[in-house]
Amino acid sequence: MRYRILLALATLLALVGCKNEKKGTLLPNVSGKAGEVLVVIEREQWEGNLGVAIRSVLAMDTPYLAQREPLFALSNVPPGSFSNMFKMHRNLLLVNINPQNQTTGVTYKSNVWAQPQAVAQINAHDEEGALALFNESSAVMAEYFEQSERDRVVANAKLYEERALQDPVRKVTGGILHFPSGYRCRKFTDDFVWIADEKQYTNQTVLIYKYPVTSGADEFSLESIIAHRNAAMQANVPGMFDGSYMTTSTAQEPVVRSLRYHGRAFMETRGFWEVHGDFMGGPFVSHSFYSPDGKSVIVLEAFVYAPRYDKRQYLRQVESLLYSFEWEKDEK
Repeated sequence: MRYRILLALATLLALVGCKNEKKGTLLPNVSGKAGEVLVVIEREQWEGNLGVAIRSVLAMDTPYLAQREPLFALSNVPPGSFSNMFKMHRNLLLVNINPQNQTTGVTYKSNVWAQPQAVAQINAHDEEGALALFNESSAVMAEYFEQSERDRVVANAKLYEERALQDPVRKVTGGILHFPSGYRCRKFTDDFVWIADEKQYTNQTVLIYKYPVTSGADEFSLESIIAHRNAAMQANVPGMFDGSYMTTSTAQEPVVRSLRYHGRAFMETRGFWEVHGDFMGGPFVSHSFYSPDGKSVIVLEAFVYAPRYDKRQYLRQVESLLYSFEWEKDEK
């Protein structure tokens, strides 16, 4: 239920003011691993109802992964121990409970003590008030930390970009994606691009494809998205054995939601892929949207194959690349 609420409210981030507190100041790089959130909170509050609520949202099971993995890895420190070392952390949730607080609410700031840093703060007069504020803003807060992680991946991709990969994406979509070093183009046709970072035990892949709009059809219904996905996979992504190919798993029905990011509206689809005729599978996420002329549906899809490892961070990394898409005319 909480994940459904998160899905419904994800676009509310556009309403959240993210303030850079030290604009123009040279700040150290953030510390901590990707996907970690440090919660600054008194121990009794962490062990009470407030802590339970925070963990139930920020450490809930990541949806559409085969194994149970938390959305974020949480750690906590009391305010009295919140030293300069902890202030460098990449993602911070500060719980400020004080009867003397002049204002109450939830604020979001960036690059307070380090960069690129995401800081959320709950200001309340008492624990009950803090719990109410968290419950009201939990969906936005989770998406805030998620998008902050995506932004870091995209920034890294642009810094160490394989610029040659822009060309095939441009020819199929009219826009570009930013891929970091390690990604290579495996297949390129007039309507399909396969770009992957393949290592011995992991595979992070982005597939880009398009298909013509059908008059009168609901192009962005779950049924239509999956039908076109299966057709594209069967035609372009063969398995290891003759007659095998990628398809969409029916073990758990995919889910779709409507999103808008940087002015671009799209349908996000999450589900599991599998290989017909083989025993391979994993999670995927895709963005479907109209071409500028409205004659085609463009799909950007990210998937992961990492049978030996947890998959949350691998999927987060490759999914983040989808958010780097920009129309060619918007490129600076």
